[in-house]
Amino acid sequence: MSAKQVAGGHKAAINNDNVPEESKEHSKQVVDEIENSGDVETEAAEGDRPKNEGNVIGGHKATLKNPNVSEEAKAHSKQVLSENGVDVEA
Repeated sequence: MSAKQVAGGHKAAINNDNVPEESKEHSKQVVDEIENSGDVETEAAEGDRPKNEGNVIGGHKATLKNPNVSEEAKAHSKQVLSENGVDVEA
């Protein structure tokens, strides 16, 4: 489980009325430790890239074949595919 997920769970506990005050204090400490460690910031930077590049490329290929997609969107998909080294038919 990532630091971001752990922090999210503790933040939810802090805001949950059914969680005892003692547990909320512990969650506040954990969130502070995670935020001060910088782990969450590092993961946010890693989140900028696609999780599964193959799925992204597949989605752009599907866009090219979909008759309900605008020509502008198809042009964008062609550009993304060519930037990723995928051969695109004209």
